[in-house]
Amino acid sequence: MKAWVAALVGGMALFGTAAAEAQSYPNRPVRVIVPFAAGGTTDIFARLVADKLSQSLGQQFIIENRGGAGGNIGADAVAKAAPDGYTLVMGTVGTHAINASLYAKMPYDALTDFTPVAFTAGVPNLMVVNPKTVKATTVQAFIAEAKATPKKFNMASSGNGTSIHLSGEMFKQATGVEMPHVPYRGSGPAINDLVGGQVDVMFDNLPSSIEQAKAGNLRALAVTSSARSAALPDTPTLHESGLPDFEASSWFALFGPKGLPPEITTKLNEEVRKALQTPELKQRFADLGGEIRLMTPDELGAYVKAEHAKWAKAVKAAGARLE
Repeated sequence: MKAWVAALVGGMALFGTAAAEAQSYPNRPVRVIVPFAAGGTTDIFARLVADKLSQSLGQQFIIENRGGAGGNIGADAVAKAAPDGYTLVMGTVGTHAINASLYAKMPYDALTDFTPVAFTAGVPNLMVVNPKTVKATTVQAFIAEAKATPKKFNMASSGNGTSIHLSGEMFKQATGVEMPHVPYRGSGPAINDLVGGQVDVMFDNLPSSIEQAKAGNLRALAVTSSARSAALPDTPTLHESGLPDFEASSWFALFGPKGLPPEITTKLNEEVRKALQTPELKQRFADLGGEIRLMTPDELGAYVKAEHAKWAKAVKAAGARLE
């Protein structure tokens, strides 16, 4: 009886401690690791959300860009961090759905080494070309030009295994166009080189290339989603451009390490959802082509599992594999 009472008291004490920690969280700055270079879509969305969390929770949510290995380096740092809520990652379809099937060896398990926190947004990818090196103004004209030109067009991506990379591989497989792949450590530097003419084409996340397309520095040929984007309503889909059933969208979500206390997970989820529903972020995400989706942590976990299975099939069909 005494042992039972002691266990009950101990459990109540632990519950009380967890509740107190959640109430006081955060009481110091929080790191949000972006597993890609600054300037890309992951970085853009992370900074928008982190700024709102800093305002609402009274502590700085500091962005740390840690790119490399298709996002694996930054994501792994969070998988191995203390589960105290002070190290988070803005995960992507690459880090949490694609890479497990693409890489022969993974430093983490996307389904078991993280705590799903909050979904941020889904976005289509945008097929953009440098208008100085590519004459084509439509997808079919691009295919014809790419097959006819003696010098192959170089295809940039934000890193091996990202949805940007795989979208390009799917395009190559569907069209028979040969385009040497040039991986970067994020969309930011890739877009810079695309604008500069060092590379010719990219299937970039729409938010990180839309401004360059609107300014005329890049030419948008198509979006990779099943429907047109409200942010670029005049840009056709690849399906409309003669590639039936082509669909490859990206998404971004916040994760913590495995074992993140439920109280802190819930608090973060609620604050992210509040931020995403503010008029400012709703408008900003819409302008960037981001589709906000409000999910509970459990809903995000189920979504990631489904995406994990979906992209495993896509990777296998593309025949892609990285060491």
